[in-house]
Amino acid sequence: MLALRMPWPLPALAAWACAWLIFVALQRAVPPVAALLVACLLGTAASVLGESWWRRGLIAAGFPLSLALLGAASLPNWAWLVPLSLLFLVYPLNAWRDAPLFPTPRHALQSLAVQAPLPLGARVLDAGCGLGDGLKALRLVYPSAQLEGVERSWPLRLACAFRCPWAHVRRGDMWAADWSGYGMVYLFQRPESMARAAAKAAAEMAPGTWLVSLEFSILGVLPSAQLRVPGGRVVWLYRLPIAIARR
Repeated sequence: MLALRMPWPLPALAAWACAWLIFVALQRAVPPVAALLVACLLGTAASVLGESWWRRGLIAAGFPLSLALLGAASLPNWAWLVPLSLLFLVYPLNAWRDAPLFPTPRHALQSLAVQAPLPLGARVLDAGCGLGDGLKALRLVYPSAQLEGVERSWPLRLACAFRCPWAHVRRGDMWAADWSGYGMVYLFQRPESMARAAAKAAAEMAPGTWLVSLEFSILGVLPSAQLRVPGGRVVWLYRLPIAIARR
């Protein structure tokens, strides 16, 4: 998760309070719509503190909903599109079928290099890198690797590049990216995404390279190894070519 960890509902309460403080303070200096934009931007950015979809939605929507219910400001009708637009910028609609933000715990991959050794300078891709937590975890175990990330959301891509200046982070579709040049592709997606990831890896990645998934396995595929992570999660390692399990 993020470095700042608070029990629920403290992240939501803190985000709402900060958004209100910003909104009230800015109304004295800028038009109400501009104050709304800045406050909603803060709330949307703080939504990454939520550990599930409904919590992220509550954090992002809490301030504009409370503002609408209280009628604390006179705003044009179109102004209420601001929070919705900001949410779509961070979580694009065409990315909702994947995992827009599943942060990797810092030490979740600490034994990965033992089970999946890589040559010096190997290229490693975090597919759907979000805020960069996966890249940070990969750097701990592969300090000499060329770490790269691809992220569809441009605000998350910018935040990831800022947090991981030692990695090459680009904006793009992880499914359209070419995986053929990587010694390892790391994923923390959803169960529904894993069959597609397996097919893409099998079609593009070279023999001896690795597909690594945190928490979610590939149904019907034998893993090359498994790592147990504190908290009950599992890291699934698949060495190419992928072996299909017998039934």
